[in-house]
Amino acid sequence: MSVPPPIHTEDVISAEPHPRPDGPPSYLSPSSASTFEQCQRRWKFRYVDRLPDPPGEKALIGTFVHRVLEELFARAEPDRSIETARHIARQVWPEIENDQAYKALNVEAEHGRRVRWDGWRLVEAYFAMERPDEIDVVEREQRIETQLGDVPFVGVVDRVERRDGSLVVTDYKTGRAPNSRYEADRLHQVQLYAAALDSMGARPDTARLLYLGARSIEADVTSETIDAAVGSISATWSAVNAALDVGEFDPCTGPLCAWCPYDDRCPEGTVEIERRYGPR
Repeated sequence: MSVPPPIHTEDVISAEPHPRPDGPPSYLSPSSASTFEQCQRRWKFRYVDRLPDPPGEKALIGTFVHRVLEELFARAEPDRSIETARHIARQVWPEIENDQAYKALNVEAEHGRRVRWDGWRLVEAYFAMERPDEIDVVEREQRIETQLGDVPFVGVVDRVERRDGSLVVTDYKTGRAPNSRYEADRLHQVQLYAAALDSMGARPDTARLLYLGARSIEADVTSETIDAAVGSISATWSAVNAALDVGEFDPCTGPLCAWCPYDDRCPEGTVEIERRYGPR
């Protein structure tokens, strides 16, 4: 079977659209917008029908790493050491173990220790990439609720810092860093956060993705990039409402069908999986 799609830890830790009492969400988050763009039917199953889409092991590792870094940056600069991070990790890990999604994995004790170690290695990798005691943090895990064009938008920004007098919005990633030709696509989400911050009167100068253990990629934030981000999510919002109006959510079949939790509810997805990988 092919390699699974990149894990988006924001699926686990960031704000998701809360359904209206009578059905669909009343706003978009980056992860819900991405889900709709990938496959409208999967979006319907998750956000309209409210069927469970539990995070997997890698996403839970991402949650662990995000929590450790969140708490690390709550400390004063001199206290942001790897020893402090190790202490925080010991405090945070029980939150992961007690999460229902983790329990649903039914991992044995030895496997659980490997999962925890995999998460900790990413934290160690972070310390090899930058000096947290030198980061001038403005916000961490900042929840944003704003209007982007005609789109009610909600998201959570991992970190906003000040660098040489300029604002930088940073998003942590625990998955594989992209090939250079895909960097612009991956930066789209953090440019969306930049647009949201701009709408609140605090435009960043730089949008940055920090792939732990690999490298960081970044781009300038300009009026053009903000317009592009707002235009993109506005188009998605229009498509969401059009689909809701007619009650039709087309599937988008492809290799990702093999990783969809709703494949048993989607005939087209089942056919695609069997075509690619043979009968189950």
